[in-house]
Amino acid sequence: MNKKLSILTNGILKENPVLRLVLGTCPTLAVTTAAFNGLGMGLAATFVLVCSNIAISSLRKVIPDKVRLPAYITVIATFVTIVQMLVQAFAQDLYSALGVYLPLIVVNCIILGRAEMFASKNNVLDSALDGLGMGLGFTATLLVMASIREILGAGTFFGMRVLPEENCITMMGTPPGGFFTFGVLMALVVFIETKMGQRKKRAIGCEGCPSAANCQSKGACN
Repeated sequence: MNKKLSILTNGILKENPVLRLVLGTCPTLAVTTAAFNGLGMGLAATFVLVCSNIAISSLRKVIPDKVRLPAYITVIATFVTIVQMLVQAFAQDLYSALGVYLPLIVVNCIILGRAEMFASKNNVLDSALDGLGMGLGFTATLLVMASIREILGAGTFFGMRVLPEENCITMMGTPPGGFFTFGVLMALVVFIETKMGQRKKRAIGCEGCPSAANCQSKGACN
């Protein structure tokens, strides 16, 4: 039970895909100008993560090693297409706001990385929990970033006015505001780790990866 709980919670802080593994930063910076957009992107990516992890884990003994990456991308693209059609049908405003970043979930490093590093080497239940945990961590990061940027940049939260327009910092709605918020949150995570006594010196290469313990391909990325 403790192992299952650890797999589920790793992606929220310890191995947060954005703030610790620094993956998926392109959509993170691009769509977090509004809380609604950040939440929508996070939920869409979580659905793809969970479903693709389950499918790839189920097929891990069937997929030939030489074509595993094209096979993984095909599986991921299938679920992304499903999400894209559902969002277009039932959330047209979100579909328009996310734009090209919705179909680009196919090449999101978080999803392909978890498929290669975890789902292809673990059972279905563990892979589903890993996908859910990473998805929750990704969604939480996007929602926090988007909330900060929307409140400070536009004075609204999910479209509702919370700050007078004259008190807004317009820079927060621009790319520099996104990078600034991203950097502050990364620094906050380091601060929390330090206070909790969990801050470790990161080595270069596979040894420095927070997910190295779960990876059976050590050295392959060097």
